[in-house]
Amino acid sequence: MIRINENNIFRKDCITINFLYENAAKICKLCLVTKNHDLERKIIDQNLHRPGLALAGFVDLFSYKRVQVFGNTELKYLEKLSTEDRKKSLENIFRFEIPCIIVTNGNKINDELLSAAEDASVPIFQTEFSTTKLVYLLSDFLDDQFAPRLSVHGSFVDVYGIGILFMGSSGIGKSEVTLDLIERGHRLVADDVIILTKKGEGILMGSGVELSKHFMEIRGLGLINVAKMFGIRAIRYQKRLEIIVELEIWKEDSDYTRTGLENKTFSIMDVEIPYVKLPIIPGKNITVISEVIALNYLLKHYGYDSAKVFQERLNSKLNNQNIDDRAVNYFEHDFE
Repeated sequence: MIRINENNIFRKDCITINFLYENAAKICKLCLVTKNHDLERKIIDQNLHRPGLALAGFVDLFSYKRVQVFGNTELKYLEKLSTEDRKKSLENIFRFEIPCIIVTNGNKINDELLSAAEDASVPIFQTEFSTTKLVYLLSDFLDDQFAPRLSVHGSFVDVYGIGILFMGSSGIGKSEVTLDLIERGHRLVADDVIILTKKGEGILMGSGVELSKHFMEIRGLGLINVAKMFGIRAIRYQKRLEIIVELEIWKEDSDYTRTGLENKTFSIMDVEIPYVKLPIIPGKNITVISEVIALNYLLKHYGYDSAKVFQERLNSKLNNQNIDDRAVNYFEHDFE
C-alpha cells in the first residue's frame, strides 16, 4: 500500500494584517479607515473575538491576540459612556497588542476609537456586512489559512465531478492516465505536487502549487501546459479529494478486490478516503476503469451499491434453489 509521511504536515503559524487585507478585503468588503497603522502586525489565532467584557473593564480573559470585531453592541455601549469614560474604556484594551479591529454594519467610528487606534498603530477596518455575515466569511478565510496541509506526489483529476488522486511509484503512468482523461473531457486539478488542505473534520481539498500550476511532465515529451493546449474547460484550481487510486504493476501475490464488497479506505490527516488498488497489465484500459470508479462512487453516494445488490440476488437464488439460471425465461421466437 502507498505510504504518506504525515510528519510533513505543515500549517501557518501566523499571517500579517497586510495579507489579510490583500486577500480578504474583497470577500469581506473591508475598508481601511485608519491612516496611522502597522499592517505588519501578526494574527496568530484563527478565531475572532468580540471585546464587550474588555470594554467594560474585565480583561482577565481578554483574547487580545485575535481579530477584534466591533458590532452594534460594542459601539452602542461606547456611545452610552461619557467622553472621559469612553477614553478610559478604550485605553484599557489598547494597552494590549491587538492585531486589528473590524467595525461591522457600516457603523460610524467615533473619534475616540479612531484616535486611540492610531495612537497604538492598530488598523481599523470597516465593513457594511452584519456581524453575523462578517464572522462567517472571515472565520472561513482564517480557518483555511491556518488549516493543516500536506504535500503528496501524484496526479489529481476531476472525473465526472469526483476528485480522484492517482498515486503510485515514479514512472508508473499517473500523468499519462491523467492526460488521457483530460483528452476525454475531464479536468486537471494538479500534477506531480498536490497540496491537500484539511477543511473541517472530514474534508480534504486538493490544489497544485503556483510554480507548476496546470503544467504536466510527460516522460519522453517534456512539459506541457494543459490550460493552453486543451483550453479552460480542461482545468480547475481546487477539488475535494474523494477517491485515492493506487496504480501498481500486476503482482500475482498481491490482494486485489474481486467483488467490491470490501470498502477499503486510506487515512490522510485522520480523514478516511475511499481507496482502490488498480493493477496494471498490458491491454488494460486504465482510463475507462477510472471513469467507472468515479461513476460507481456516484452510484454508492446515491444509495446504489452494485456489489451488495449482486450479493443479495445471489443469496436469494441460493435460497430458492432454482436450477434454471437463464437471464431470459422465454425467447419469444427471437433468434437474433
